[in-house]
Amino acid sequence: MSAKAAESVMKILEPLQNPLICPATGDSPKGLYREMIIQINKKNTNISEWNFVGLDEWVGMNGKDQGSCRFHLDNDLLFPLQIKENNVSFFDGRALDLKKEINKGMDFIKKNGGIDVAIVGLGMNGHIGMNEPGTDSSLNAHIAGIDPITQQSGQKYFAHPQTLTQGITLGIKDIMDSEHVILLISGLKKAGIARAILQDEISEQLPASFLRNHKNCTVYLDEDAASLLKKK
Repeated sequence: MSAKAAESVMKILEPLQNPLICPATGDSPKGLYREMIIQINKKNTNISEWNFVGLDEWVGMNGKDQGSCRFHLDNDLLFPLQIKENNVSFFDGRALDLKKEINKGMDFIKKNGGIDVAIVGLGMNGHIGMNEPGTDSSLNAHIAGIDPITQQSGQKYFAHPQTLTQGITLGIKDIMDSEHVILLISGLKKAGIARAILQDEISEQLPASFLRNHKNCTVYLDEDAASLLKKK
């Protein structure tokens, strides 16, 4: 799954002079980043003009916090690729003015001509980014309340229990405005929600279901995650 998805991402990015990539943190995208790094190094691809905008971050955390979204993305992708800080915009959840952080992220996207590829995972309750069930699908970047299911599942990223009640995230509209979206879903525990977002009615109770309306969204599932899909 990860190798196929990486091939797709690289095929999109390689012809672009200065692409903007929006990478999500998570177990499913992690394999994709590993494969991308292998392909970039193997081909000696020039990525000096590649730009990255963060999808989301926990309020109260930034890259200095072990377990934060930026911390994981640094270790999984940005540090191995030696991406310069000038080429990255990432929400600082520790900032005193979170609205300013939102505006900074939106300005970075605008300055770079929009997101070329958004790489997202799927939450256990159908969220993408930190757009939880019931989120208005017309929203741009915003401060989000975190669903109890996500609060619980998010603990796996930390060595010690954390209070995860709010996040700062790009909105469903920002993701839908991306030129391409790559959705990765892995593991048997995601089989039920994968079936729901791909085959149930599109609704704000299943935020990821809106990706079915995207012009260029590709979904990659491993065998376990795809195990409950109805054959047509």
